[in-house]
Amino acid sequence: MSEGWMFGSLVLVSFIIGCLVLGWLMLKRPLEVWDWGTRRSLVKAGLNKRVVQTPVGPQTVFVGGSGPVLVFLHGAGHQAGTWLQVAKALSKRYTLVIPDLAGHGDSAPATGPIQAAEIVGGLEAVISSQAQGRSVTLVGNSLGAWMALVLATRHPDWVERVIAVNGGPLKGANANVNLLPANRQEARETMAQLRDASSPAIPDHVLDDLVRRSKNGPLARFAGTAASMEDWILTEDQLRPLRIPVRLVWGVADGLMPLAYAQRMLAVLPDAQLIPVDRCGHVPHQEAPGRFLVALQQALGEAPSPEEASPKGSWAGGPKE
Repeated sequence: MSEGWMFGSLVLVSFIIGCLVLGWLMLKRPLEVWDWGTRRSLVKAGLNKRVVQTPVGPQTVFVGGSGPVLVFLHGAGHQAGTWLQVAKALSKRYTLVIPDLAGHGDSAPATGPIQAAEIVGGLEAVISSQAQGRSVTLVGNSLGAWMALVLATRHPDWVERVIAVNGGPLKGANANVNLLPANRQEARETMAQLRDASSPAIPDHVLDDLVRRSKNGPLARFAGTAASMEDWILTEDQLRPLRIPVRLVWGVADGLMPLAYAQRMLAVLPDAQLIPVDRCGHVPHQEAPGRFLVALQQALGEAPSPEEASPKGSWAGGPKE
């Protein structure tokens, strides 16, 4: 046998093995494949992956673009890549700061419980280091919206505006939505609560992966610290003095944080506006990225271009909070 033939055979075998592994991952671990792909695409879109040393351990953040600073905060169980479509649209005219919240993605703690205090502490260090004294707009979904309003009350001098996407710091989420399903049927019922009925169905293998993550993923690790969350829950009276503009961008089909929840915040915040997003639920930037971008740009006070309002949604928008 010639050395060239042997080398070619090894390359072919390696390629086949790689395809088999990728196929297995896409079937058995589709959420991990999606996470990996979106994070890689953030870097391809021009953002730099950085590690910030903080009192709660190293925190990973993707930073890029130029202009006013937008800080994007994902929900529980997600990671920075959830904002990929938005990052592609806005990086040319904003400085984007997109962290993995503590205990999510590549941010510490890698194992064990995730405390709300760790998330707040990690974000304070990340924003302090990456904003470099500039005021920021905080855009948060679900848990990220909760943290954004907590940060705005703790550091009003840091924050120019808050855009809360299907989330907030008040009690009142629908406790009947099972965010940690134990089987495929429960996962299907959960997704029916979190997404609009007209959205594409979540494939069974993705539902199965959601069930797997429900056992010890970041959402489960955070949910296990419910007793200590009380210290970070705000009341209507605590929101009333907040003079920072707040825009409530809301997927109206959300069964976890229904429109009535947004209206409670709207009633007490001095400078607030509700911007509904039709035909989508709890994670509108993934379920309906084009329509979400239109609403986001309205919240930012700008008009979207037709090109930016065209991204398509994907199944990955639903499986996590």
